[in-house]
Order: sequence, then structure tokens, then C-alpha cells
Amino acid sequence: MARMQPKSIAVFNSNDIYPISADATLPFEQHRDIFYLSGADQEETILVLFPDAIDAKHREVLFVRETNEHIAVWEGEKLSKEKATEVSEIQSIYWLSDFDKVFFDLMTEAETIYFNTNEHYRQAVELQTREDRFIMACKQKFPAHGVAKSFPILQEIRGVKEAEEIALMQTACDITEKGFRRLLSFIKPGVWEYEIEAELLHEFVRNRSKGFAYTPIIASGNNANVLHYIENNQQCHNGDMILMDVAAEYANYSSDLTRTIPVNGKFTARQKAVYNAVLNVKNEATKLLVPGTLWAEYHKECGKIMTSELLGLGLLDKADIQNEDPNWPAYKKYFMHGTSHHIGLNTHDYGELKTPMKANMVFTVEPGIYIPEEKMGVRIEDDVVIQESGAPFNLMKNIPIEVEEIEELMAK
Repeated sequence: MARMQPKSIAVFNSNDIYPISADATLPFEQHRDIFYLSGADQEETILVLFPDAIDAKHREVLFVRETNEHIAVWEGEKLSKEKATEVSEIQSIYWLSDFDKVFFDLMTEAETIYFNTNEHYRQAVELQTREDRFIMACKQKFPAHGVAKSFPILQEIRGVKEAEEIALMQTACDITEKGFRRLLSFIKPGVWEYEIEAELLHEFVRNRSKGFAYTPIIASGNNANVLHYIENNQQCHNGDMILMDVAAEYANYSSDLTRTIPVNGKFTARQKAVYNAVLNVKNEATKLLVPGTLWAEYHKECGKIMTSELLGLGLLDKADIQNEDPNWPAYKKYFMHGTSHHIGLNTHDYGELKTPMKANMVFTVEPGIYIPEEKMGVRIEDDVVIQESGAPFNLMKNIPIEVEEIEELMAK
């Protein structure tokens, strides 16, 4: 609210419940912005912030769906006005049916409205959201009001995590660790990718996670060379490695882990060489995540580190480097994605990318080397917190990562 223009109002809508067909729907997931700002984790909820409202009670207002005994029986308990205040600490709670009347009154005092458009750099949403419908209706009803964007403010404040948020993310990482350790004694030649997914889901849910923070990637053999392989329906064969990009959520916060391990519990010499090359890139890249680092420069440096490793593996030679296209460096043949992204309430979270990094930003570090001609793909990923000084803090420091430890645990 402190960042808003004078006489401005900001509105945040919950997500829709999305239909599949007949009477079936997808499980509800709250829009992360209204959850971040209010803690309200319920459909058909609207948050209104109006710092300059004449009546002090209208400076923070939460609208929730009116509940009744019928809803309680068929759907379960919904937020009462008292519960909504308990969750959000917002004192002014209205039923959703009062929204149009109250909002019109507030808009007569406001000059500018902040719309919560999705401007995340990876967004590719074709569906019209509840937020989109609100914005369209608002422009028609209030054409004389100025318009501003909530996203730049949210990107700045959500990108820097509070201590409470980091604690929740640590819990998500700890649950992920339990899942991964469970797999090390389970995976062997002949197991199916979906069986591995089932083992993880069991461990996550029994530790109070809702499940996977994102669609799990369990890619054995050559499947690892498909970056977003999610079919998870193939058998794991002796001599292959299996790349698992899988992690738990906790309290709507994400973790994001990738490990690549041998199906039979023993790396070949070549697999070990490629794995350790990726691990070295991860370790060196992590050291660069300090306050003041620029996103674009960070990725250039990561590319240089990866180039050195690919030369050592014999995948590139000096001629490849000398003749490379500056817009698509030679290393991109084997490492075609970015090294890091913000993580938090979203797996690919909000956070500034064009200004220097700050303490308490949380990033993944996830280099990979993909060699289709050798039917091999290796990616390793941890989640780290930038510190005021010194190396980042690794939220996944206890999750096995060294070749020797993985082999030892799988042998047991």
C-alpha cells in the first residue's frame, strides 16, 4: 500500500475453479497474489486495498462468499466473517454479494485503479481468468479512472522473502528430501517411472504436503533429453540413468529438486564424468548468487563455466568455440535452458530480473548436460537463499548429491 499512488485502489481476485467436463473440476488452487497479501485460501474471494479511503474501515476490505448450512454439508466449512478476520487480520469483511455496491462507492473516491495483470516473463496463459473478467468489466463501468499495474510492486516485494516464508520453503525441501531418500532404496532395473512417482507422492502426502509442487518429471534413459518429459510411463533399464525433477509443496510454497541417479545404483565412468561436470557447474554457479549480481551477467558467467566442462568432456572443441554464434553460444547445444529462476509461492516465482539481486531472494540452481547421441541427460538442482554476505544458504544441503553418497545409499 505504501507504494501505491495517491487516491488509488487495488483489487485482487481469487482463481476460478476450473471445469473438466460434466460436474468434474480441477482441485482449487488459490491465486498466489491474494494469498500472499491476505492469507485467504478460498474461491470467490476479493481483496480491496484503498489507503486513502475516507472511511478508515475501507482501507483494507476482504469480500468472501457467504456460507450457509447447505454449503457446509455439501462442500465443507467456508470462511465466516470472523474466520476471515482471523486468517487475514483484516477487520472489514463483507459478503461477496455486497461487492458491486461497496466497490462503486469506493470508486467515487478513487482516481486510479491498480489492475493485477499477469506479466510474469514465462506466462503463456490463453484462458480468461477471473482477474481478466474483472478488469474488462471495470474498464467498462469506470472508463474515466486512471489505470496502474500491481505487478511491478508485487514482483519487488514477493521476490524478497520474509523469514517465515523461508521457513516454510525449508519444510517443503525437507519433505522433498524424505521422498528422495525413499527412492534410493526403491529404484532398480525393471521399475517403472510411474512407480517412482507413486513412491514420492506417498511420502509427500504423509508428511502434510498436498503433493507435487509442479508436474513431476521422471525421465529414464533418453527421456531425460526431453526437458519437460511428464509422461512417466516407461520402464527403467539396467545401465541407464534416471533424471527426476520432482519436489513437494508445503503451505502453498514450492521446493524444486532435480537429481540424476543410475538405475542399477552404480555410475559408469562416463556417467560419473558427465554428472560431476554438471555438479561442478552447479557449485560454481551457486557462488555467484550474491547481492549485487545482475541476472543477465550471471547467466553469461554460467555459460563460460559450462563451456569449460563441455571441453573437458570432449563434447566441444576449440573450433566450436571460435566459430560460435554469439546469440546462441556453442554450449547451448548441450545446455539449452537457464541456470536459475526465482522460487517461492510459485515454482517459477515473482522476482526482479533486471535489477541487482538482493539478500533473501531464493533461487534454484539447475545446470544440465543433455547428450541424445549417448541417450544420456543429467540435471542437478538445489534451492538457495541469497545472504547479506558470503555464500548462499542451500535449503537442500542435506539431500544426497555426491556420486559416492548416492551409490552407497542405493547399495543399501
